[in-house]
Amino acid sequence: MAVPSEAAGGPLRLGVLGCAGFARRRMLPAMAAHPGVRIRAVASRSAQRAAATAAPFGARPVTGYRELLADPALDAVYLPLPAALHAHWVEAALSAGKHVLAEKPLTTDPEQTRALLARARSLGLVLHENTLFVHHGQHAVVRRLLAEGAIGELRALHAAFTVPALAPGDIRYAPDLGGGCLADIGLYPVRAAVHLLGTGLEVVGAVLSSAAGQRVETSGAALLRRADGVTAQLTFGMEHAYRSRYELWGSEGRITVDRAFTPAADHRPGLLVERADGIETLTLPAEDQAAAALTAFADSVRDGKDGAGNEADLLAQADLLARIRHTAGLGAVA
Repeated sequence: MAVPSEAAGGPLRLGVLGCAGFARRRMLPAMAAHPGVRIRAVASRSAQRAAATAAPFGARPVTGYRELLADPALDAVYLPLPAALHAHWVEAALSAGKHVLAEKPLTTDPEQTRALLARARSLGLVLHENTLFVHHGQHAVVRRLLAEGAIGELRALHAAFTVPALAPGDIRYAPDLGGGCLADIGLYPVRAAVHLLGTGLEVVGAVLSSAAGQRVETSGAALLRRADGVTAQLTFGMEHAYRSRYELWGSEGRITVDRAFTPAADHRPGLLVERADGIETLTLPAEDQAAAALTAFADSVRDGKDGAGNEADLLAQADLLARIRHTAGLGAVA
């Protein structure tokens, strides 16, 4: 196992396992700008692709994923591979003694997720799923407002995340790579329900549909319920006009969060709080949620804590995704 440079006060030395578009567009620039991490190496099965991705960040290109994992100078790896490959390569990275930041979903099966979290814990390693929005401060403000009774007693959550149809050939249309809108798009409102309502949610109903000619689900909806009767109505899909919003309905008002899941780094959130006596907009500072997620990961490595990385929420999310699929008639129950 590498000796973590972060533990000695230096930046976390990262290797990148794969050259996905999201990694190149969003995460690698955030890593390059972050004082707590350094991109040391980028691996691809293609030498040319590794070189092209690594060059702008001054990183070493590596041909082959196992070659990168064998590098003792790396503390951790970021893994932006297709979802169906996550379980194998997360296990390989942990076995190589690396802390892991893996793109969401961590795996496509709740039991695999449990096993990997347990494996990380047993090795004293940090394993985080890179679900960015939960690290944005606007949601902490929302939770504080709920706790303070700003809208009375909570009654319901309505959350939606939808995007337009993807380009033909996008991996999210490939079932063998873990494609489909539930794990890629539906994960966001599902995680919002867990983040805001807690882990004790059951699936009351769910629908998953496929657009003509597609082999994966491209739209869906789910109804969840908490033991006290609070409900969560979730809508998601990848054949829609863009929408990224949730609303919390209470006995005395409502909180609306627009651009809830993928705000730009320069976006200043405006939380809308509606009550009988009027409407208030709380304008918050801009935040880069990718930078916040990287900070949380690096801090966990440095402090030697949180080897599971919000384990309870992550496991609740994994179970709910599996149960939504089962309730919609597309899979076995977890």
